[in-house]
Amino acid sequence: MLFYSLQSAHSTEMPATEVRAVWLTTNYGLDWPRNRTSQEVQKRELIAILDSLKRYNFNTVFFQARARGEVYYNSEIEPLSTLIVSGRDRNTKFDPLAFAIEECHKRGMECHAWLVTYPLGNERHVRSLGSVSVTRKKPSVTKKFKGEWFLDPGNPRTDDYLISIVKEIVTKYDIDGIHMDYIRYPDNRGQFPDDELYRVYGKGKSKGDWRRDNITRFVTKMYDTVKEIKPWVQISSAPLGRYRTLNDRGRGWTAHETVYQDAVKWLELGKHDALYPMMYYKDDLFYPYLDDWVSKNNNRILVPGLGAYQMIELKWTLKDITDQIDYSRNNKAQGQAYFRTENLLTNTNGILDSLKLYYRNPAKLPPMSWLSDSIPCKPFDIRAQRLDDGLFELKWDYKDKQKRITFNVYRSETEDFCTDKTNKILATGLKENVFYLPVENSDEAFYYYITVSDSYHNESEVSSPAFYYHSETIK
Repeated sequence: MLFYSLQSAHSTEMPATEVRAVWLTTNYGLDWPRNRTSQEVQKRELIAILDSLKRYNFNTVFFQARARGEVYYNSEIEPLSTLIVSGRDRNTKFDPLAFAIEECHKRGMECHAWLVTYPLGNERHVRSLGSVSVTRKKPSVTKKFKGEWFLDPGNPRTDDYLISIVKEIVTKYDIDGIHMDYIRYPDNRGQFPDDELYRVYGKGKSKGDWRRDNITRFVTKMYDTVKEIKPWVQISSAPLGRYRTLNDRGRGWTAHETVYQDAVKWLELGKHDALYPMMYYKDDLFYPYLDDWVSKNNNRILVPGLGAYQMIELKWTLKDITDQIDYSRNNKAQGQAYFRTENLLTNTNGILDSLKLYYRNPAKLPPMSWLSDSIPCKPFDIRAQRLDDGLFELKWDYKDKQKRITFNVYRSETEDFCTDKTNKILATGLKENVFYLPVENSDEAFYYYITVSDSYHNESEVSSPAFYYHSETIK
């Protein structure tokens, strides 16, 4: 299996711009946190996860900030998850989302707040939240269905409640994205108890169209609200992996037809910046469906979610995943996202060994030019030197230090250089105008270049280079 991955990784050109994302699951502590007694241990656990992701050149983390009616940040609306140790270590308050954002940004990675949209959990879970559960505070926007509680998509006041949560996060945190999960009706048989609301609000539509319009209504309001506050925050969601039935394959579990997610319409209306469909299938249930999504993406970001967990649950081979990476690169998808983080970092079936090759160099994020296409100013005055501890240091200046920007570092053997060659990239997503690199004392010489990326991932022209011999005697 590893031999195939080596071959395919070499035969597929690595893009310089590519989303490399993971879903970091906090619900039930599946990926994090494992420790339940120490705030400091929880922090160290998260740091270890992010260090590993950085080591393998991932650039995006979907951090689960809202699970089922409880959250992983300091909220005035919903209760903090009982999995988080808060206020018991040295009387300090731990805000997991703030910590995750800070640590991701230190490592040049984006952090998107991953929110479970409508599900609220079973009766036992809801009871455990007590009077702070939305089922107690706002019972009119909730429904019980088959032993589980849900926010009701058909009630316009549900939109207001969810938007208050999104607004709280976007206002309080330097988040890079809002990522909605379970943004759908809960089953594929149309039995959700919403007849009464349908009689009030249906207005002659079929129930299926009305349900799809309910979710689209929320998506539209949410998108517009976020863009009024911070227009650069990426709005995305994870719809079911199959948008619709194709060639009579995939019936019974599609986004549009069975759970009323009209995700393509969200793209067409310009109310999404990206989609990360959960494509946890293989063969004929993967490839044509990815083509279908790509053909309908309205020039927005389309990244398939790959089911790394299926290597455990369904005994997929490593080749099943690496084939999908190759296909996504060759067929105009903008990257890959993986569910779940643990299934990667435990090197299931040797997947990390393969990703060393697929993600040999860092990658930039796709520009959201539909939000802004202005190009930031390039850096200037690049300085290079070897420090006493043997590290190589690059420093540079930038004209506008107030903007929310990041820096990219390139290295080339010649002045004949372009930014779309991934093997020239040393670092992306840097928050500070300094970069350190361990280098050996040698007679090698390189040109170093810096660019600026703004909050929309638009990249500047390259700076004038700094030329440097990596020798202690030749400068």
